[in-house]
Amino acid sequence: MSIRADGPGRRTLLAATASLTVASLAGASSGEPREARPAKASPTTPKAAYTRLMEGNGRWTANALRHPDRDPTRRQLLAAGQRPYGAVLACIDSRVPPELVFDTGLGDLYVMRSGGTAVGPVITGSVEYGPMTSGTPLIVVLGHQRCGAVAAAYRALAAGESLPGNLQAITEALRPAYEQAVREGHADRAETMAKAQVKLTADALRGNRDLAPLVAKGRLAVVSAYYSLDTGEVEILNGAPA
Repeated sequence: MSIRADGPGRRTLLAATASLTVASLAGASSGEPREARPAKASPTTPKAAYTRLMEGNGRWTANALRHPDRDPTRRQLLAAGQRPYGAVLACIDSRVPPELVFDTGLGDLYVMRSGGTAVGPVITGSVEYGPMTSGTPLIVVLGHQRCGAVAAAYRALAAGESLPGNLQAITEALRPAYEQAVREGHADRAETMAKAQVKLTADALRGNRDLAPLVAKGRLAVVSAYYSLDTGEVEILNGAPA
């Protein structure tokens, strides 16, 4: 006795399998976490914004990412406007993407990146944009371990040489951090220089003409931080809101 290959039982099985496959592909393509999580209200104070970011970094280091607010619904909600709660000035290093390091989503952060977190008028203006136009309550200057830009600048300055092209502009922007590292005299001067750079930059932003009044009123905090490539942890160097 033979069994028909196109019988009702087989059609039912194929239909069920197809439904499961479509559902599985839809979930995978959406990029949403397995467990739906409602979007949190955006922080409006320096302390709340700082806490949110550091909680996200804790998830990053613990491999417990939530990937919040990274879906078409969030994209559509933000299409008409944005109000990020943090501004992050980071290095261009491909291993230090702020949105991932802090487990954030669309519309959460203004992100500026430059080699070695070097600053100039355009970068400074970009950092100022959020606090001055939309009340962003937190700025983070984020350096990182084994920074290639800082190491190259350190070697060039120590040898009295110039780097090619506009790389020399980065070197000159990092000169104050180099001089501080030389004065401090630690064994790993490039790492000392990288940390000095983010602290000097945060101090300058905290005290500049346009941001200092916001800091004085408690509406803005400027934090210097340092990212470990080895562990994924963000270490706060100074400026954490009380």
